[in-house]
Amino acid sequence: MNLVELLNSGQPINITVGLSDLQTFATDLIQSTKRELEEAVISDKAETYPTREQVCDILSVNQSTLWRWAQRNYLVPVEVGGKRRYKMSEVKEILNGGRKNV
Repeated sequence: MNLVELLNSGQPINITVGLSDLQTFATDLIQSTKRELEEAVISDKAETYPTREQVCDILSVNQSTLWRWAQRNYLVPVEVGGKRRYKMSEVKEILNGGRKNV
């Protein structure tokens, strides 16, 4: 019977673990958690470029609002691969209330 089966059985069990095994487990757990957090931070900082339609959905506005914001330099699209896209970092600023009002 493996550990998963023991856990799923619901039966109370006692396990004896050596100190070095416990220390190894804790170290591995901390390292894997650290890696996951670093990956999350890196992926969050990576710039993405959503389309006009995606930005409209994210901000719950229509395309005419995006056009008006571009005219006022509030949220200006950039050219990416010959297409108009928006910087996700700027969209997040608007979501977090960090940009000046129009």
